[in-house]
Amino acid sequence: MDPVVLGSLGLAAMLLLVMLRVPIAIGMATVGFVGMTLAIGWPKGRDFDLERGFTGAFSYVSFEPYSFIASFPLVAVPLFLMMGYVAYHAGFTRDLFDAARIWLAPFKGGLALASVVGCAMFAAVSGSSLATAAAMGKFAVPEMLRYKYDKGLATAVVAASGTLGSLIPPSILMILYGIFTEVSVGRLMLAGLIPGALSALIYMAMIWVRASINPELAPSAQAVTWRERLGALKNTWTVIFLFSAVMGGIYLGIVTPTEAAAVGAASAWLLGFISRRLGWQKSRETLVESVRQCANIFAIVLGAKIFVAFISLTGVASALTSWAVTLDVSPIWIVISLSLVYVILGTFMDPLGIMLLTLPVAIPVVEELGFNLIWFGVLMIKFLEIGLITPPIGLNVYILKGVVGSEVPLEAIFKGILWFLVMDVFTLALLIAFPQISLWLPSMMFG
Repeated sequence: MDPVVLGSLGLAAMLLLVMLRVPIAIGMATVGFVGMTLAIGWPKGRDFDLERGFTGAFSYVSFEPYSFIASFPLVAVPLFLMMGYVAYHAGFTRDLFDAARIWLAPFKGGLALASVVGCAMFAAVSGSSLATAAAMGKFAVPEMLRYKYDKGLATAVVAASGTLGSLIPPSILMILYGIFTEVSVGRLMLAGLIPGALSALIYMAMIWVRASINPELAPSAQAVTWRERLGALKNTWTVIFLFSAVMGGIYLGIVTPTEAAAVGAASAWLLGFISRRLGWQKSRETLVESVRQCANIFAIVLGAKIFVAFISLTGVASALTSWAVTLDVSPIWIVISLSLVYVILGTFMDPLGIMLLTLPVAIPVVEELGFNLIWFGVLMIKFLEIGLITPPIGLNVYILKGVVGSEVPLEAIFKGILWFLVMDVFTLALLIAFPQISLWLPSMMFG
């Protein structure tokens, strides 16, 4: 069988399994193993040899996936996850939201603006969009509903701002993208900082304008005094310290991203115990949630490693690259076309699964077209963010629906999300038109 045909059938089979709701880790591992067996045992122009194919495929999966998982850079994933869960259970993230709520109270839509800031700061210590949306939704949404905010706005702002967890460092997706594409993880993290802040500011500007035009959308909260504002700042130093220790160390070249993750996780535990906010029960919950989430991520990574090997073996990526460079269109239109693919996949797939599923096909094309892989990494994360809130199955929307229950209809959340989708498209256009938004900070990195 022609290897390119086999690879194309493998991609189609993988998408079919995803639509049938087969867990993506199992789907990628199965398709990858069966595909490698066929590719090795049925080379072009020869008869099929099952023993040869099975032996070759088994030899690969018995060594390479474990060797990849055991690599030092991947240690950063569980450590950053743990740092985020410690910050959540110790209440550090709630302190940030409370401070933002008090300081932004005089502005139109102050609680919604505070939710964006709270999500951005939680993202800075969690690295996960779904975790950011779930955690912030538990206290930000009830607070807005208590002040009679529009239900669609109150939920949509958290669902949309939760996606910042994928872009603002430290980001789990950034780490895995860097490892799979062999790009500096430290520079990738720095590249996401300005686009992440830009996304948050554009969200906030849109909320303020809408609340100014229609005050009923976001009624004013209670007035606050300067004493309350200054008092609210006293507990915010913990997250600021964690973020500064991690990103400052990376930027100055003092530590690698993995070492920075260790510093962040150890510091989070130390701060939690010193502040007496982490008892036995909360510590146990932190560890259990960290292990569960890490196991889920590593299962997908293992499946992706096998699937990537199959795709590489068939030469599908090379064929697609050759086809793409012969098209009589501007290369930027190919990037825009890829964005549509990611957004569509994002409506029914987990962002990590999408990224690892498409990297072996998309990256060779992007490299051949001469685009910077760090810049494209930021774009890819932004594509995945948009997919997380795109109807009909934006995962962050359903996370929020699970948090608020029957109090807010699903239709109201999706209606509120449309405004944020428009802002995301605007942000994406800026990132494509001005690559230096993403590349300036990495270029200034020490070491």
